[in-house]
Amino acid sequence: MSDIWPEYLAVPADRLGEGTGVAVEIVPGAEGVARHMAEAMLQVIVAAQSEGRAATLIVPVGPVDQFPILAEMINQRKVNCRDVMLINMDEYLTDDDQWLAADHPLSFRGYMDRKFYGLIDLELAPRPENRLFPQPARCQELPRAIERRGGVDACFGGIGINGHIAFNEPPEPREEVSTEAFAALPTRALSLSRETRTINSVTVGGEIAIVPRRAVTVGMAEILASRRLRFYCNRPWQRGVVRRVLHGPMAAACPASLLRTHPDARLIVADYVAQPPDIGLR
Repeated sequence: MSDIWPEYLAVPADRLGEGTGVAVEIVPGAEGVARHMAEAMLQVIVAAQSEGRAATLIVPVGPVDQFPILAEMINQRKVNCRDVMLINMDEYLTDDDQWLAADHPLSFRGYMDRKFYGLIDLELAPRPENRLFPQPARCQELPRAIERRGGVDACFGGIGINGHIAFNEPPEPREEVSTEAFAALPTRALSLSRETRTINSVTVGGEIAIVPRRAVTVGMAEILASRRLRFYCNRPWQRGVVRRVLHGPMAAACPASLLRTHPDARLIVADYVAQPPDIGLR
């Protein structure tokens, strides 16, 4: 720790991930991140098909730009995804723990229908029963579905400003949770942290009151049990959290730091995210 800020914030781009076991790849711009993610998702699908089976993926809404690109790739290359299972890692809830209506502008289910499933040729798109979201009243159905599929081939995602992955929020101040206990957290409904709601309010003009207070999330247990972890960062504000994830303390206080415990974890970042944060008043 320096006198002013943690030393990990000064890690240069070419040393990101060094000594952590997490492979880091730097790609040009937000478009590069989206295209890399779409290609990586398609590679998992095609690789499973070459083995005579259908892939199972955990996917995010956030980042989002990869989905129209992936839909176009599927259509152009005529990749049959009927038996592919896509498990969305989270969804916003109402105050009484119901999914937001699909036509709500913040609904992840609605986004997936508009920007992915609805763009794929019908004969190629995953069957409706293979498009899963965690259900707040029946959280155990999701891990059972994963078990029936023989596990998750790859979990894709982003990283929140407080280090969360999916909506696995770090413990609140004065709430002590061991790293091991946090890693075992299951799929569940929970309250979103003030930090998450604040940064997510950027997408709604900065009005935090619009951002739901509750969500349902795939658990850390399901994420970390996936055979591959592929996480992507395309926001300028992620410069700091990327360094905390890779080079700060590994603990429940930064959920994405647990990527360092996985045997096949990769972090793909935009070139501007790879640069150390420029700290100072502007």
